[in-house]
Amino acid sequence: MSDASELAAFAALLADRTRAAMCLALFDGRAWTAGELAAHAGVARSTATGHLDRLIGGGLLVEARQGRHRYVRLADPGVAGLLEDITARLEPGLPPARGLRAATADAALRRGRTCYDHLAGRLGVAVTDALTAAGVLDQAAGFAVTDDGLTWLTDRLGVAPDRLRAGRRPLARACLDWTERRSHLGGLAGARVCETFLDRRWVTRIGSGRAVRVTPAGQAALHELLGLTGLD
Repeated sequence: MSDASELAAFAALLADRTRAAMCLALFDGRAWTAGELAAHAGVARSTATGHLDRLIGGGLLVEARQGRHRYVRLADPGVAGLLEDITARLEPGLPPARGLRAATADAALRRGRTCYDHLAGRLGVAVTDALTAAGVLDQAAGFAVTDDGLTWLTDRLGVAPDRLRAGRRPLARACLDWTERRSHLGGLAGARVCETFLDRRWVTRIGSGRAVRVTPAGQAALHELLGLTGLD
């Protein structure tokens, strides 16, 4: 009964629209201030502070202070994976958009976005499929990076070998995409791929949210590296 009570208390952290909205906003992998999250959720700052205290106390978020500002972010990649898995089980994915601006934003999220620190949406799934076809990933063996894949990540993509050493976080993880309903690459390898794409400006963020787009340089690079075409 103790485990059941603890599970119910943990689930209650997300059983509130404001707290859920804050957690989803933090999917972009960045730290937000309490004021920014209050504005995003449409609540007063004092209300947001109470919700953030609960999320931090429950282990979903962590905080850091810089001067007068209080920043919060998801506690770790495991929390991001948990939230993405829960979200992927919702139907029918993104709700119907209201108005042209909302429809444009939804379409951008479907095309490509970050899921905490790795790529998701059609872009994330396309990259994952291409990595599998190239022998970098073996999805038949439980979503694993192959030996040739490690060489590809270090030699072709330029990731330092010590940045691919799996510790508590798995090297590769299948993350069910909540719009595509297929798996994209998560884990440490997924984070390094996304990081490299952003650093080289093959992919850039659209505004301040999670949506990303492939740049012309990225289209050329991904065609050369993985044979990908038709990315926008």
